Amino acid sequence: MLPLAQAATTATATAAASAASTTPLVIGESFTLASQALGETRRLNVYVARAWDTPPDAPLPVLYMPDGGVQEDFLHVAGLLQVSVANGTMRPFMLVGIENTQRRRDLTGPTDNPEDRKIAPVVGGSQAYRNFIRDELMPEVQRRYRTTGETAIVGESLAGLFVVETFLQEPTLFNHYLAFDPSLWWNRSALGGKAGAALATHKAELAQRSLYLASSSEKGIAVEVQRLQQVLADAAPPGLAWSVNPMPEETHGTIYHPAALKAFRSVFKPAQPAN
Repeated sequence: MLPLAQAATTATATAAASAASTTPLVIGESFTLASQALGETRRLNVYVARAWDTPPDAPLPVLYMPDGGVQEDFLHVAGLLQVSVANGTMRPFMLVGIENTQRRRDLTGPTDNPEDRKIAPVVGGSQAYRNFIRDELMPEVQRRYRTTGETAIVGESLAGLFVVETFLQEPTLFNHYLAFDPSLWWNRSALGGKAGAALATHKAELAQRSLYLASSSEKGIAVEVQRLQQVLADAAPPGLAWSVNPMPEETHGTIYHPAALKAFRSVFKPAQPAN
């Protein structure tokens, strides 16, 4: 029995030594920011996707994403940036993920629909969230990192709703807007109903902006995206680059990753060399 006991002791010691020798796998970096707009401290996750020939000190455009926690959508979107930049289908970019605290509060606008208010104790905080991004987060990112000034935002579901709302209400906040399966049913589909007027109001500001929409087989969402598509077809101002991409092969739960891959290749494609 003694040799067996010695073997067990040796195995335990080896396992302990192996565990002690491991190091955390680090992907990007994180920092926190105390927000007056939101009345709380928020965690931000950052990933930088450079091409092999991108100088380490080269300024980069910034892609902001709600639902940007490590346990949310940050890792798979960071992976898309990494592989897309590496294989040359996307320009180098910096990703800034905004980790959630109260997702449904931050990503929804006001509503007078009692059914909407059942989804969370507090809703309708999108303007405060936008104030946080504009007045606190963006200046902090510019202070910490070298950026080009070009910005984009990506989101799915309620985050997609926030993307579309921001596009229609404050189009100069970002250069590019990417929304997948946006929850345009919110507040009895009021946002889509106001889209035509918003496009007319912000006609000059929408020049040189871009909007990329994708929808899944989720009927309640797909029909609202189609409705917005018709408004864009009728009233999009000159200079606005927009695209609507139905993806009926995807569900609401699967659309983010494949839609983001297509969107990044389309919106952030590298410049073609001159002949």
